[in-house]
Amino acid sequence: MNPRNLTIGVVAKAGEHGVVREFFELFKTPWEFCRQDKRYTVVLHADRGSSCPPADLVILYGSESNGFDEARRRLPGAARAGAMLSWNRERLPLYGRSVPFPPADAPDVVFEDTREPLATITRCEGGTVVRAGYDLFDEIRFLLTTGQPAAHASIPTLERHIGLLRGWILGAGIPLVEIPPVPAGHRFTVCLTHDLDHPAVRFHKLDHTTLGFLYRALLGSLVKVCRGRMPIAAFRRNVGAVLRLPLVHLGLAEDFWATFRRYLDIERGLGSTFFAVPTKGDPGRTLDGPAPGARASVYGVADITDQVKALTAAGREVGVHGIDAWIDSRRGVEERAAVSRVAGAAVAGVRMHWLFFDESAPGHLDEAGFAYDSSFGYNDAVGFRAGTLQAFKPLTARRLLELPLHVMDTALFYPPRLGLTQKAARAMVWPLVDEAERHGGALTINWHDRSIAPERLWDGFYLDLLGELKRRQPWFPTAMQAVSWFRRRRTARFDSVCQDNGSVHVRASADGLDEAPGLTLRVHTVGPGRATHFTDLPLRDTLEVRVSA
Repeated sequence: MNPRNLTIGVVAKAGEHGVVREFFELFKTPWEFCRQDKRYTVVLHADRGSSCPPADLVILYGSESNGFDEARRRLPGAARAGAMLSWNRERLPLYGRSVPFPPADAPDVVFEDTREPLATITRCEGGTVVRAGYDLFDEIRFLLTTGQPAAHASIPTLERHIGLLRGWILGAGIPLVEIPPVPAGHRFTVCLTHDLDHPAVRFHKLDHTTLGFLYRALLGSLVKVCRGRMPIAAFRRNVGAVLRLPLVHLGLAEDFWATFRRYLDIERGLGSTFFAVPTKGDPGRTLDGPAPGARASVYGVADITDQVKALTAAGREVGVHGIDAWIDSRRGVEERAAVSRVAGAAVAGVRMHWLFFDESAPGHLDEAGFAYDSSFGYNDAVGFRAGTLQAFKPLTARRLLELPLHVMDTALFYPPRLGLTQKAARAMVWPLVDEAERHGGALTINWHDRSIAPERLWDGFYLDLLGELKRRQPWFPTAMQAVSWFRRRRTARFDSVCQDNGSVHVRASADGLDEAPGLTLRVHTVGPGRATHFTDLPLRDTLEVRVSA
């Protein structure tokens, strides 16, 4: 029996090749664009205008009828724009066109509302054909550029697309090799980050921030106590902070918004990243003109020099909380230089103030010299805007990686946003942790500087969250360390992957990065009754292994 080539052959439209390449950096499995001189065990076909080479398993994606549909006289129904699928007792939203197929026996992927099949599986003498009625790479493009609406934030959609494809391959009895987004020795990664919007109450005089603080600390807190949403002890803390405010301005009391030392204490032994505003008094721009005046910061990074140096001395990372870097690469260079001067070293990362971002932003940030951005998230929700927990390369960037933001305190607790109680917030955030543990990747959390101080007092929830995360034993790197790990994973190469004489033979390699956890090579095999099993092996530099199938 000749060895089976386990590299996936891909047929896609020329305009989708960039999306295909990025998809297979996230689903890190052997693949290549189909070559005429090779036979593949699996072919993923997503171009209606191209012929499909034979294979043991052919997966046909597309929302228009094709020759296969016509030959078996099972034409798809009317196309839908946006739909919710049900698969493996999970939900999978689609954002482009999709089509149903005539009823089949026990379909595994159906439209949630009509129960019509979205995919059919046909087994014949030459192999198996999976016909999926949607355009996979259109969906991936949407997730990595526009992102999901907040209504579907809790669904790791891109990871489920990967899971669906993986399931079809294994379901056909074909082994699969991949490098999951899992650092060796851990189930997933957690990036603790902090936007430094208000690092000291003394920077504020009688401005709108101070007036808002006074209102929420007194009247707002009293209302919450009456409604049972705040304990009396928290109300007393807020009133005490109001009474100390004049003493803080006179230099006679400690600044209760200066939380640097407390974060260092509660995150002792963990990596974390702090994003500092480069210059004060500049609200920046939007695509349509000047940004609202309230976006201007009352401090610049030079005003917190001592605190920044203390953070770097403690091994924490300092990045840029950008103003105009997302829209102007020249301004990005200036903002990066301002923070680098104070930090004493070139900074690598950026998160835009107010999460300003659009599809062209990664290109500007890339040109400004940033290694990563962490702005792709929600202001008014928590979850997976890109549908993934993995750092990815935006389609307009050459080198920059995007580390998606998943959980932000203000989105959870601000009344104009979700306005949750701590109990309700737990019910929303803990399932996101479950998804991180299930899929791997990096769960990125943003807890603002003043959020563990009066009047917000969101420190109790943050401590509970840290406790839950520590219990699950993820890797806690700085954001740059996490991005470097993902970048190393992108260097991994499958030099040879085949099935021969009842075993799977793999030769793989990756560039070394000794200071970070290693990579994991995962070999999925299929046993009697199509039962699946996987074997994890450490991959540091080069690995050649044979795993019994």
